[in-house]
Amino acid sequence: MYLFDLMKKIQNEDLGRLTPEAFKSVEKLPITIILDDIRSLHNVGSVFRTSDAFLINEIILCGITATPPNKEIHKTALGATETVNWRYMPSIIEAINLSKAKKTTILAVEQVENSVMLQHFELAKDSHYVLVFGNEVKGVSQEAINLCDGAIEIPQLGTKHSLNIAVSCGIVIWDFFQKYIKL
Repeated sequence: MYLFDLMKKIQNEDLGRLTPEAFKSVEKLPITIILDDIRSLHNVGSVFRTSDAFLINEIILCGITATPPNKEIHKTALGATETVNWRYMPSIIEAINLSKAKKTTILAVEQVENSVMLQHFELAKDSHYVLVFGNEVKGVSQEAINLCDGAIEIPQLGTKHSLNIAVSCGIVIWDFFQKYIKL
């Protein structure tokens, strides 16, 4: 007999999911996600869904990034636009400067000189982090990078050295989540 022989899929009603009302009142991870000039509405929806799964504090949508309500965002968000706090700001610079005023640590998720590889980044216990993700093709703008406190990079070994924005966001959020629960 194999261990896998004993597995049975858990039904949705048995997962112990929060209601949208309970989600709004539960303590969130001290993480804000900034999405700047994200072209794909499916990527935006995916970031909302991941942010819901890991209790992210807020998403700030900037530039050309579409905002809810939108049926294309909803296809991947599956209702997370109703649970995760979000707002729109026209300018990434304005969003970063507003975050700086709140005494947060602002990190570009980008391949830059002197970036810290994600697995080596250590969270400070009482810090709130703002993670900046940029356009699918151009990444985080240099102007935004200049305003950040630092940059973290996802190590990659293949030929492309680039990941889909929703995948990148999922990897970084998962890494931060694991580190927060160990603090």
